[in-house]
Amino acid sequence: MTKPPLNRKKANSATSSNPESPTSDISLSEDSGSATIDVTAVEIPELTEQEQSDRLHLERRVERAFFEAGKALAELRDRRLYRSTHKTFEEYCRDRFAHSRQKSNYLIAAAQVYENLTTICCQKSSDDNLTTEESQILPTSEGQVRPITKLEPEKQLEVWQQAVELAGGKVPTGRIVKDVVQRIIERTQIPNSYQIGEVCQILAKDNPELRGKGGCWCIVVAVHDFSCTVRLWNGECTVGIQHLKSYNYLPAECEQMQVICDRINRVYSTELEESVQKFLESLGKLKRVYLTGLEEKVLVVLESETSG
Repeated sequence: MTKPPLNRKKANSATSSNPESPTSDISLSEDSGSATIDVTAVEIPELTEQEQSDRLHLERRVERAFFEAGKALAELRDRRLYRSTHKTFEEYCRDRFAHSRQKSNYLIAAAQVYENLTTICCQKSSDDNLTTEESQILPTSEGQVRPITKLEPEKQLEVWQQAVELAGGKVPTGRIVKDVVQRIIERTQIPNSYQIGEVCQILAKDNPELRGKGGCWCIVVAVHDFSCTVRLWNGECTVGIQHLKSYNYLPAECEQMQVICDRINRVYSTELEESVQKFLESLGKLKRVYLTGLEEKVLVVLESETSG
């Protein structure tokens, strides 16, 4: 026997008589292709005094994280608390924190800058609540203050305040801070007192272009407004005067170092074995104006081997 067809009901929100359907939220106009949706606004409650206090406390912890790390590293280093497991602070930092001693030094120096900024501001203001919500914008990372770690505390504050202003009242990037430092150097027009033939030490600081050259001695071969062209054990480069420190050698001593530099330059080649390059590099970091007897013998052998 043939079954009667089933009656299928179509869902129709406009004609439904179900009192529980949200008909008050959706209304259809005569044009069934358009609909008006009413969205109920959710009111976000204001923070309570306790929540505001908690937020401020947590924000300050985030801002001070690099400061706390730098202070802790300084104490670990100064008290030699690593000595039971490691011979040097460098080895300890590499094994325990997976970063170089240079990174640790950056954090230690940055912590000192942070402390200087807060100390000076406390002295100049009766309000000790120095937060980013108040009048003082403080650094939140090591890289932001790296360009000013070598400056005097008062000069650090001057540079930082100018950088904050350039950043629109926000925490400035390390690049902005570095630009301010450079502007001050150029504005003060510090005369370049270096002379051709003078022996200097290269201070790499935070300049990536001088990576591997820090601590090397060099001979000034050209003097510019704010930099010098210098000759090292493996060639020439241009270095800003802020990255140079004179050894204050006597003229005769400078001439002696010039002779040593010329000899090393003639011998040096990228084709040399790594061990030989390391030896020449060690000569390029001497802090004396002479070669030892053994160093002289080795250099003479290298000169004879490469002269042909």
